[in-house]
Amino acid sequence: MIEAVMVWNEPNNTSHWDFGIDQGWHTFAAMARATGEAVRAENASVKRVLGGVSPIDPRFLAHMAGLGVLEQMDVVAVHGFPLDWNLWSIEDWPDKLASVRAVTDRPVWVTEVGISTFAGDAVQAEGLRRTADVLRGKAERIHWYSLFDLPQQWEATTRHKQREGSSYFRHFHMGLVREDGTPKPAMRDFAAMGGELGICQWFHYEDHRLDDAVRWLRELGVKKLRTGLSWSDDHRDGSLAWFDRQMAALEEFEVTVTFCFTPEHKGVVPHYTSPPRDPAEFVDFCARMVRRYG
Repeated sequence: MIEAVMVWNEPNNTSHWDFGIDQGWHTFAAMARATGEAVRAENASVKRVLGGVSPIDPRFLAHMAGLGVLEQMDVVAVHGFPLDWNLWSIEDWPDKLASVRAVTDRPVWVTEVGISTFAGDAVQAEGLRRTADVLRGKAERIHWYSLFDLPQQWEATTRHKQREGSSYFRHFHMGLVREDGTPKPAMRDFAAMGGELGICQWFHYEDHRLDDAVRWLRELGVKKLRTGLSWSDDHRDGSLAWFDRQMAALEEFEVTVTFCFTPEHKGVVPHYTSPPRDPAEFVDFCARMVRRYG
């Protein structure tokens, strides 16, 4: 089921990794190297992807290379949201990719790119068309973020929540499908691309949207899906049954699975962004998931 494994998500962003605790990313680097080795030992056909960087920062990737991380990765990934969170335009994508390729010879995947409807449906539709025109043929893999809007009663994965103002609330409007299940205008443009773009869609624990997601992905002709299995869910009662259900539902797709999020009781501090006290436990989780679903 698993085509590729992504080691963490946005490790250079404090919303996903606390590099105030792990200054210089030395803990992260050691953990990522060991995870890459473990994934290769379990299944050599599974591609190993360094967690998508956001912001796109070639200096961070050069630092990872210097710490030996890229030796254990087959792909590097980047995330970009130029109409919502980045201070650059859609037309800057080729330059951003070139800056990454200047520091690594690994293939570069765009594993999250998206545009919210916070400012209106037309913004997303036009932005999707422009993004596809600029990126197709420039990156080996492109995953649109995302299929579904985030339900308003849930929380977005950030550190500062509502204190971020509109930056926070944009998280709830990134989907091609509204919370009520109706498609947005950009859905027509996405469907017209005939499966050229993949989708990035996160599923929460026992997510009620899983079956609807499979139906939409089939209808859209999507072949490549990026999602996640959360280490922080591994300690819930019934977690393995949920992982089994999720991965069985997604079996027909070429799945890139992201492993991240520290269980609070396993962190240096009790937060999902914390470096774990024992990184070997994260490595073991990744190996077990690849063994089960690879």
